[in-house]
Amino acid sequence: MARIELAGLAHSYKPNPSQPSDYALRPMEMTWDDGGAYALLGPSGCGKTTLLNIISGLVTPSQGKVLFDGRDVTHLPPEQRNIAQVFQFPVIYDTMTVGENLAFPLKNRGWKQADIDRRVSQIAEILELTGELRHRASGLTPDAKQKISLGRGLVRPDVAAVLFDEPLTVIDPHLKWLLRRKLKEIHHELKLSLIYVTHDQIEALTFADQVVVMTEGEVVQTGSAQALFEAPEHTFVGYFIGNPGMNLLPCRVDGGGVRLAGVPDLLPAPSGLPGEGALTLGIRPEYVACAATPSAGALPARVVKARNMGTHWLVECQLGEQRMAAKPRALHAINEGDAVWLSLPPDRTLYYVNDRRVA
Repeated sequence: MARIELAGLAHSYKPNPSQPSDYALRPMEMTWDDGGAYALLGPSGCGKTTLLNIISGLVTPSQGKVLFDGRDVTHLPPEQRNIAQVFQFPVIYDTMTVGENLAFPLKNRGWKQADIDRRVSQIAEILELTGELRHRASGLTPDAKQKISLGRGLVRPDVAAVLFDEPLTVIDPHLKWLLRRKLKEIHHELKLSLIYVTHDQIEALTFADQVVVMTEGEVVQTGSAQALFEAPEHTFVGYFIGNPGMNLLPCRVDGGGVRLAGVPDLLPAPSGLPGEGALTLGIRPEYVACAATPSAGALPARVVKARNMGTHWLVECQLGEQRMAAKPRALHAINEGDAVWLSLPPDRTLYYVNDRRVA
């Protein structure tokens, strides 16, 4: 296991990058602790796999360094970095048994057979493959084959890190949940450094201790699931995390308060807001209070869409010239066209300038 540092790291597939859009990975500084579980989260094409391949040695960065425990490995090939990588589609040997597949990385490193048998038995038990060890891998289901692929990545106890590149894409949704839980158990039991690439926020937030959110080659925030949900530092994080994502509405400071377009009432302006210029108000639908009767500080709105989700309602309201989503736990029916009053708690309302949080 290793502490991984990315020092001044950036990468471009163009020979002479001259602007931010030329970079597949924009300049970054990052440190991942030994034994941590991290997820790289973002939409397709945001640079997640490029970053993972730089860490593994499949790609050499245009600039900057990759350090394992302070040792510069930037120009070392994958076989000299002591890492294991699990890919999107299972990589196994169909002609071998499950046990032989799991043992293969250890045999290549000259382990004694007794030690191999002991380690394979341990990993097979963790992944619930003990009963399959003597079966040929060719006849197994896709999820069982991916379990073998996971096992081959986990079987070496001395690896600097195990890298996962969307390993559950081909797995049935219910089995995805079971394997995510299993990976979490494995991390706690074996104390391995794990880096997990995904575009699925549920996978990232349930698996990782720290989630690295990326967009357009840039790391916009690193934090826990709670921090990303409650205090997104960038509008993309607010939009990308959550279902639905954060309400993001243009607004301006007006007479010491904050005004939304078409709304006569002012919201209180927190300290730290600029006196002029474009602002974006951000608030999670979960924190928008939606009432059928007016109250102090509430803003009048009208329901445009309403869906009963069982445990709560998901409503879209017309607020002045803009739309705002809310998730009230109303006991009564909410219908399209209803007049409602929306309250935005100041401690849950965030403000952004140029997509970055300022208050």
